[in-house]
Amino acid sequence: MINYSGQQATVLNPDLFNTECSVLPVIAYLSDHKAASLKRVAAIAEDFAARHNDADVTFKLAAGSAGIEAATNEVVGRASRSMLLYVFGAVALLCFVAFRSWRAVVVAVLPLMLTSILCEALMVGLDIGVKVATLPVIALGAGIGVDYALYLLSVQLAQQRAGVPLAAAYRNAVSFTGKVVALVGITLAAGVFTWAFSPIKFQADMGILLTFMFVWNMIGAPGAHSRALAFPATQGGGLTCSV
Repeated sequence: MINYSGQQATVLNPDLFNTECSVLPVIAYLSDHKAASLKRVAAIAEDFAARHNDADVTFKLAAGSAGIEAATNEVVGRASRSMLLYVFGAVALLCFVAFRSWRAVVVAVLPLMLTSILCEALMVGLDIGVKVATLPVIALGAGIGVDYALYLLSVQLAQQRAGVPLAAAYRNAVSFTGKVVALVGITLAAGVFTWAFSPIKFQADMGILLTFMFVWNMIGAPGAHSRALAFPATQGGGLTCSV
């Protein structure tokens, strides 16, 4: 009976053990593959291996889809902060090249940073872990969200170069470009909002986070831009950059 069972197990799933009987997997079926669950299971397995490894038996991790996901999430967790630094560094550099004003960089980047912080808070509240599926969302939200500030700043600076007072230039920028910002933000959010109802967790998480970032960036850009009124007018790069 044991011999027959072993033969059938090998035929149905040859990965259960090899012909030398040197590898035998210990399989655990999980109720979910959330980042917190995978981290907890990996920690238990690592602790067990540390206490029971010897010269004859060695326990290793990352066998099966859950193990691979746990290892991937560990790498993603270490890379998340450096990714944000690279993203915001690139955005700040390009904004400075475009406007030649550090104040314009502050106005453009601050709403993105606030949105990223709120997005991570939302992930904690909804029990969405940092993983391969969610890590690119913050970078994508920052890359698209900076467009809103660029639209507004471009029009305002053009108006100021034409001699329009700061308050009037800001008001004209919001009334003119604000319509484009609202159209783009609502269109992008509507396109991904329905993903939140998908039975596929990857797609549902992406839909929730992208919708939040698109909408919040749309609201935050004009709000942060209005704080530009507190800065005095200065000359920078040949342009009047009163931001």
